[in-house]
Amino acid sequence: MKPIIYGFCCMAAAGAVLLSGCGKQNRENPFMKAYDTPYGIPPFEDIQISDYEPAFDAGIAEAKAAIDSITSNPDAPTFANTILPLDNLSPTLDRVVSVMFALTEADGSPELTEVNEKLMPRYTAFTDEMMMNQALFDRVRVLYENIDTVNQPLDERRAINDTYTAFVRRGALLSPDKQNELKEVNTKLTDLYLKYNKNLLAANNAFEIVVDNKDALAGLPSTTIDNAAAEAKARGKEGKWVFTLHAPSRLAVLQYADNRDLREKMWKGYTTNATTGDNDNRPVINDILKLRAKKAALLGYKNFASYMTADKMAKTPEAAEALLMKIFVPAKAKVAQEVATMQQLSNDMGNTFSIEPWDYYYFAEKVRQRDFALNEAEIRPYFAVDSVRNGIFAMANRLYGLTFEEMPDAPKYHPDVKVYDVRDENGEHLAVFMTDYFTRASKRQGAWMEELKTSWVNPDGTVERPIIYNVGNFAPPTADAPALLSIDDVQTMFHEFGHALHGMLSRVPLKSQSGTSVDRDFVEFPSQFHEHWAFDPEMLKVYAHHYKTGELIPDSLVTKINAASQHNMGFMTTELAGAALLDLNWGRLNPDGDVDVDAFEKQVAEKLGMPSQLTFRYRSPYFKHIFGDDGYASGYYTYLWAEVFDADAYELFREQGVFNPELAGKIKHILESGASQDPMELYKSFAGRTPTPDALLHQRGLVD
Repeated sequence: MKPIIYGFCCMAAAGAVLLSGCGKQNRENPFMKAYDTPYGIPPFEDIQISDYEPAFDAGIAEAKAAIDSITSNPDAPTFANTILPLDNLSPTLDRVVSVMFALTEADGSPELTEVNEKLMPRYTAFTDEMMMNQALFDRVRVLYENIDTVNQPLDERRAINDTYTAFVRRGALLSPDKQNELKEVNTKLTDLYLKYNKNLLAANNAFEIVVDNKDALAGLPSTTIDNAAAEAKARGKEGKWVFTLHAPSRLAVLQYADNRDLREKMWKGYTTNATTGDNDNRPVINDILKLRAKKAALLGYKNFASYMTADKMAKTPEAAEALLMKIFVPAKAKVAQEVATMQQLSNDMGNTFSIEPWDYYYFAEKVRQRDFALNEAEIRPYFAVDSVRNGIFAMANRLYGLTFEEMPDAPKYHPDVKVYDVRDENGEHLAVFMTDYFTRASKRQGAWMEELKTSWVNPDGTVERPIIYNVGNFAPPTADAPALLSIDDVQTMFHEFGHALHGMLSRVPLKSQSGTSVDRDFVEFPSQFHEHWAFDPEMLKVYAHHYKTGELIPDSLVTKINAASQHNMGFMTTELAGAALLDLNWGRLNPDGDVDVDAFEKQVAEKLGMPSQLTFRYRSPYFKHIFGDDGYASGYYTYLWAEVFDADAYELFREQGVFNPELAGKIKHILESGASQDPMELYKSFAGRTPTPDALLHQRGLVD
């Protein structure tokens, strides 16, 4: 999901043109004017490393000139002369930052990383300067303090309120001395986030398990073995097999490898990731914790978690934790049942060991095969990546009337990328959608959605439509087969596409309220809500075709998939809720000195009664969500918070039809509305009620 990096720096009128030397010829910097490409897609093939810094500097100058124009306006502050131009500061800055961020994460290089490390602190300094500009804040405050005396439309009232709140949360009310302290803290945090992410990427790429005995591969799917052989060849170890920490490799080993030593090496390699040598992130975490505590104190909060939840639906870390514990306690009880079942199966197989964390995935898979006769090797051929992509497109068509047409000649930043022209139910252009699904060394771990361009309405009434992309880390095709997805991969693809729909369908006038710019604890509602269609029997009949024969997935497999949908939910929910609770505990910490990261995690686990057979979904040195930037810091709870909403919403669809047009229209309204309305009010207008965790607990099989 997209991190918050842009503040109020967005696109507006065209900027200046810069010519930079290229041998004896001058060339035009592509960032310096509106792109002359279909729908304004960045011309990736024309962008050079040398383009970023001059365009960035020009964008900062353009934004500062726009701010000066606002503050020097002699007219009384109005929405039109203050908030609107704040929403439209610099097209140049937006273009260069959006591409730089996108490529650093999805297709990075040492040269681009160096540029990013140089420019992002300067970007932070600029946003601090803007948000602490007293003349600018005074105009915003006038609007805020007089908001009830003007007949302002609801979305404009929300924009005024949110803008004022953002200024205050960035230090606008502090004294000059305190503002300078806060600026210093923010700059240091930006440097630390860059260092954390750089360490993590390096550690991920450095780790490998080399296998030279084919017998050690017993139990692994043939596609996993083929990919491991290809990885070994790429690393100059032809004739061997190399396994990495990238999810397709790691999870396959943990789930299928009969060799227990191989599973243990993989689990220990993963859970100690980024903890050694120059890539050790624990010292970085300590520095981040101290600076976050200082930032919270400067802004008048008792801890960083209180600061991060204050402007969200939860309002307090205590409210977030209370919800998590309602889920964690029954999930933990379910784990005890799951472990007992797995232990008995292991004993029956003649094993004498107790289930350890590196055994959990393996024996969970054995139980699933035994109880549900469900084998992923039998299922994967029906989930080739192109088939699943057809599935998400078919879902969007059935629910919202959208169509997708591939643009094979469109600019793209990597050959793996596919680009689509998305059209609405009237055949009008709605968005550009890009997919980038396969793992590679230049891409960070995980899956996410982002925008290269958001949507908005210009003052003259013309509409700008968004450019949205989804990134994954699925195993690539082999010489003999296309990329075949696991059940988890399919769910991830539908999840990220839910975020993409949120961005594509946005219809609000303001950039700052478009798409996923909603409260952080509501932003996962659209993504998780659309996961429900991934394995819906009616949906599977549309897209799940065998990649070799074209045969539609048989009813027997559909029945097995859905019968097993609650399998292992104790483990999955406990590790997720546990990670969210760990995050909140980090956020409530105000350390005087260095903290032993491992010991603190152990302390939290003991306090929660975390089962010994599992750990947090992410350990802190590779918990990028919370230490790679501020986006999900003290906010990882939002996945489960939002699932309360999505589970409750899907119950209505189950009752009235999964493609019920009236309900789909109401969901579409939520997606179109972005942050222009209060999320709880939007939800209640759809469901007619406030959600409770009941549906979530039932759907996960955690209560009867």
